[in-house]
Amino acid sequence: MTTVKELPEEDWFESGHTACPGCGGAMTVRIAMKVLGPDTVVYMPASCLLIFSDMYPFNAFKVPSLQVLFETSAICASGIKRALKQLGKDDVTVVAFAGDGGTADIGMQALSGAAERNEDILYICYDNEAYMNTGIQRSGTTPFGAWTTTTPLGPEAEGRGKLEYKKDVPRIMMAHDVPYVATASLGFPADLLKKLEKAKAKKGFRYLHVLSPCPIGWRTDSDKTVDLAKLAVETGIFTLLEYEDGVLRISREPRFSPVRDYLKAQGRFRHMTDEQVATLEAWVREKWERDRALAKALGPKPAAPG
Repeated sequence: MTTVKELPEEDWFESGHTACPGCGGAMTVRIAMKVLGPDTVVYMPASCLLIFSDMYPFNAFKVPSLQVLFETSAICASGIKRALKQLGKDDVTVVAFAGDGGTADIGMQALSGAAERNEDILYICYDNEAYMNTGIQRSGTTPFGAWTTTTPLGPEAEGRGKLEYKKDVPRIMMAHDVPYVATASLGFPADLLKKLEKAKAKKGFRYLHVLSPCPIGWRTDSDKTVDLAKLAVETGIFTLLEYEDGVLRISREPRFSPVRDYLKAQGRFRHMTDEQVATLEAWVREKWERDRALAKALGPKPAAPG
């Protein structure tokens, strides 16, 4: 496995783009492109990435990149891959980079269809937990209690941030029984690199869900991106897992650091009451019971005796 120190010096996603300081999405794409390399075609839907990487006449990608519509990431990437196969270029990796809004919400229909057909593409969701490009609106992956411009604060129950829990997109993808599904965090780069390399090497549909903090939308300092991505895992809020050829493994058991430590570092949670924090803590415990039960049911089977 490639280590961080062994990554190539050459960038296939170059500096000079216009992402905000500390952008988790830009970090995710830069790391991914170092692993995927020059024999790659990129597709992007409407997203922060499209805006800061590919605004005519400038493009931060040193490989072919395409963009069409918000909801079409998976189907466009599938079409690109099929066309390359017809041209005899089956060794080219086709990757779709999409945010959580274009994945969990607007792009879910095309994503599910591509997974069901086992299209030979890699789909990477950089999850910053809201529609950041269009003004910090809530998405399906926005966590419970978070402030967004469409889950505003106020005196009533409806004005306490988002009242629903985060949509578990990786589990939805696992239900399609595709060859590879994994979650990763910028706070654990070795784990991210390992999963990127596995996803690149496999055939069929591969899905990687990367927690990618947004300093603007999360209301935090730009130098805290990696720290928050790590703390999300260590509190148990974000689970690192890997589903490969029908076998599920938990990649890391968290330390279960206090959930409050994660919340108090972000302005989007500053309004939360003790009752809301307790509700989120209970959800984390229940989520881990579910995650462990699923890993036990789908984990490696013991070898037959003899």
